[in-house]
Amino acid sequence: MLRLGIVGLPNVGKSTLFNALTSAGALVANYPFCTIDPNVGIVTVPDARLAVLQKIAKTGVVIPAAIEFVDIAGLVKGASQGEGLGNQFLANIREVDAVVHVVRCFENDDIQHVMGSVDPVRDREIINIELGLSDLAAVEKRLDKAARTAKSGDAQAKVEARLLEALRDALAAGKPARSVVPSPEEAAVYRGFNLLTAKPVLYAANVGEHEINSGNAHVAALEAALKRDEEPAEIVTFSAQVEAELAELAPEDRTEFLESLGLTESGLDRLAHAAYHLLGLQSYFTAGEKEVRAWTIHKGDRAPQAAGVIHSDFEHGFIRAETVAYADFVRVGGWKPAREQGLARAEGKEYVVQDGDVMLFRFNV
Repeated sequence: MLRLGIVGLPNVGKSTLFNALTSAGALVANYPFCTIDPNVGIVTVPDARLAVLQKIAKTGVVIPAAIEFVDIAGLVKGASQGEGLGNQFLANIREVDAVVHVVRCFENDDIQHVMGSVDPVRDREIINIELGLSDLAAVEKRLDKAARTAKSGDAQAKVEARLLEALRDALAAGKPARSVVPSPEEAAVYRGFNLLTAKPVLYAANVGEHEINSGNAHVAALEAALKRDEEPAEIVTFSAQVEAELAELAPEDRTEFLESLGLTESGLDRLAHAAYHLLGLQSYFTAGEKEVRAWTIHKGDRAPQAAGVIHSDFEHGFIRAETVAYADFVRVGGWKPAREQGLARAEGKEYVVQDGDVMLFRFNV
């Protein structure tokens, strides 16, 4: 399951967003460090195609893809040296697939900012510095050991030491670990380091409810900073307050509420879609009388890898995949007519699964 860590300085709207997305009820208070432990919640990924498939399959069970959100306590300047709630929370970030960095882009005198003023560019730099310093300490510690082992002639240690030296130099210069591109030989070693600044980042700009579509000067300043630093990150504007109000409404009333604000999607929808794009993800479907279900895979995954998302036995014993493109499946109305019209294809191990494919796997155990 995709795992996203929500980070940011205290009082930027992280816990309000998290509560709205997951209804997990994390304590929200107007003071720093009100989130004492990481709160974890699982939310479904919106996909209108599921409802269409449900009607065709005539099933009452629909299981969407899901994302696990981890609300990590607010970091402060000096967190890498243990300030605030420090290193324990930096360790929690290491366990996620990507980081959602919430930055405050709204003015409100009633909600104090830990730094005394609203400046998302400064806030981004504070968090990035703390993550970078934590990575630098981890790299230097690991480099000492790798360098000693490399002197004995250990080939793997030499590869590791060379990569760690490049990472140390980049981090010491204030660059993130993701700026170092590993060679094919180094790729597996690089992933094993699990560095904070190697993770993809998505910025969630918390704005006023009437600025979600238009943005504001704070969002523009953040965009300029990303462009200046050549950071290929997406910014999703949202209003934590709007998401909180939306979560209180009945499902049938949410569309009308969004339309009143000139919106077609909630913050959850935009964050989920942006996360999928950021990580190069897509969905395929299984559809039958028992259930309709979405499965998350990486773009470029082949049929056995897609089967393995359901169960490892499916991948290990893969024989073939019966596949129908989503548009064809919907147009003709299900598996039976798709087979009769020659639209169901038998695909082998080299087939690259496409977004929206409806699939049925054959395998040996």
